This record gives sequence, structure tokens and C-alpha cells, in this order.
Amino acid sequence: TTETDNQPSPGKPKYQYDILQVNKTLPVDFMVNIAASPYSVFQHSYRYEVLTRAFNFLEYPIIYINQVGANTDLIFDGGSVIFTKNGEKHFLPFFEESHKTINLETLTQNGSYLEPIESLYHALILGIRHYFAKNNFKKAVIGLSGGIDSAVVAILASHALGSQQVHCLLMPSRFSSQHSIDDAVELCHRNQLSYDILSIEQPFIAFEQSLQKLFQHLPNDITEENIQARVRAIYLMAYSNKFGNILLNTSNKSEMAVGYGTLYGDMCGAIAVIGDVYKTQVYELARFINKNHELIPINIINKVPSAELRPNQKDSDSLPEYNLLDSILYHIIEMQLTIPDLIKQGFAKDVANKVYRMVQLNEYKRYQAAPVLRVSSKAFGYGRRIPLVKKF
Repeated sequence: TTETDNQPSPGKPKYQYDILQVNKTLPVDFMVNIAASPYSVFQHSYRYEVLTRAFNFLEYPIIYINQVGANTDLIFDGGSVIFTKNGEKHFLPFFEESHKTINLETLTQNGSYLEPIESLYHALILGIRHYFAKNNFKKAVIGLSGGIDSAVVAILASHALGSQQVHCLLMPSRFSSQHSIDDAVELCHRNQLSYDILSIEQPFIAFEQSLQKLFQHLPNDITEENIQARVRAIYLMAYSNKFGNILLNTSNKSEMAVGYGTLYGDMCGAIAVIGDVYKTQVYELARFINKNHELIPINIINKVPSAELRPNQKDSDSLPEYNLLDSILYHIIEMQLTIPDLIKQGFAKDVANKVYRMVQLNEYKRYQAAPVLRVSSKAFGYGRRIPLVKKF
């Protein structure tokens, strides 16, 4: 083995360059690498570091050609690159098809790989666009709550499909704050998105009355919260059935990891656009989207996260703060650490235990979740299953 990559990206195997040792001894003018390298958010820098080391070892031009396009959960980002004999890098476009005739003798430096948050934005747009185009779907519907997750998904969908192809349903309840409704309406106005406001109060009352005899003398709890989420899912699926709009799910990776969602409620949808995007990354995406124009009202970004399913509810009532939660989840999911490992990393034992247990216990929900657009080295879905029936 000539060289071993001792620092692969999380979840990636070590690369061993045996083939380079063989090629080094051959009378080769240049090497062509035809690849189908799927996208992940930190893949760009890692991929081109590997190619640079290969070029430095071979000392002749490399033409790296990568697939572009999306197939359900897999996203291929393109980003083909030519290393000239002088070591200059000539990049072709990312996230779009490209045809180019080159002359290795005259080719010069051109372009660079994308920063992680910019590449994530384009990857999700390509994932949505090809999911719709390759299935011959035209229109999307989104449940818009006034929160950060649905706002980001609405913008991504409008950029992928066109604003005229995206419809939003605002479905307030007695627990919805007026500012959430106002923020959702403002987002629609700023982005030319059509919307309807449908209160869930009447069907929610009907459920309360129907279940009163069964639930008498029992206090309200998560049961009533989940009913609200499921009423909203009925509205969204009814709209989808009647008008043909495909429902986009807005659950993020943090929620899916710990089961902070309602089966057959807010977990409903054809594809989970940000299901492999941590909550903290969702905020980064929102700030990136707003880089040139404030497409997402700043109130949506600044407000305290809440499901608004009971009075004065906050996500932090049930979960650690997202900065802490996402850090722990990253170490559990991408880095595949155990509880003792987490404690060695400096996380409090009780918090590490709680989060690890939540990830394990909520696989039954993820089995029934919408497929996610994969943008990390370890996504939930068909390639990463935890047994439902288990005992540790």
C-alpha cells in the first residue's frame, strides 16, 4: 500500500491507494476516474483532498468525472475536476450537468469546491427537483406553521419547483400564537407562495367530545397534542388527494433522531426534505437563504422553537437545547460513539444516557417515516436500521 488516508470523514472507510502504486509504474499520460460519489455535507473538501494527494503521488494529470442527479434519497453532486500537469484544478459545475471539451496543454485554474452550507442548499434543491421531475410530479403542498423548519422547506421547494408550484396550508389551533400565523403569512407574501388558512379547532373539539366518555377524569397529555398533529395531517393529505400536490415533510434530523414527532401526524409526507439536517443546520440554512434578501422573516429565525400544541410550550421543555442535543446526536450517529465514549468527550452522564436511549427507542417511528434526502455520512433510512425488537 502506497498511502493510507488516516483521517477519513465520519462514517467513511479508509482509502488505500494500491491502484496508484500500479499506475505509477506504467507509461501513463493521464488518469480518468469515472465516479458515482454521493453527496454529503463535508464530502467536497474531503474528496478533493484525496484527489490532490493522488495527483501529488502520480505527478500527471487526473480527470475526475462524477455523476450528477438525485434518485429518491441519494444525491450526486457532480463537481467534476481536472488536475492539470502543473497541479492546477479546473472545476466543472456542481449540481448540474455539464459538457466540456478540454485541452490538457492549455487548461488553466478555474473554480473551487463549495462551502458546506452552500453545497447543502443546492443539494436539497436538486433532491426535491429530481424527486418531482423523475416521478412526473408537478406541485407541492406544505404545512406552514410559522416555525423555522417549515419555512426553510417552503423556500427550498419554491426554489426547486418555482413558487407557483408550491401551496401552503396554515392550520392554527387554540394554542397557535398570532405571531406564528403572521410570520407564516408574511413568508408567503415575500416569496409569492399561495396559501390557505384552515383552523383545526372544529375537528379538534369534535375529537375531544367523541373521546370524552372514554377519557373522563383523565388529564390532558400528549394524546391531545398528537390529535392536533394528526388533524393537520388529514387536512394536508386531503388537499394532496384533491389537487394532486405532493406533501413535503418538514421534520428535521434532530427530531427524527429522538422521536420528537407524531406518527401519522407531522411525520406524514412523501419525502422528508430536511430529515438528514440537524436543527442547528436548519438555522444555518435559513441565514444562508437570507444572505442577499430576507426571504424568511427574521422573527421566524429568532423565535424560541415550539410545537405550539399546549400553552407556553417550548421544545426545550422536552429536549436539551439544540446546540447541545445536535452535538450529542452527531457523536452518536455520525461518529458512532457509545455512552462511555460520550462521557469521555465531556458530555454529562445523565444527558448522554437520555439522548442515547431516545435514539434507540424511537427507531419504530423512523421505520414509518418518509424517506429522507441524504446529505450526511450517516442518514436514517434503508441503509441504517436498528432492530425494532431488541434487548440490551
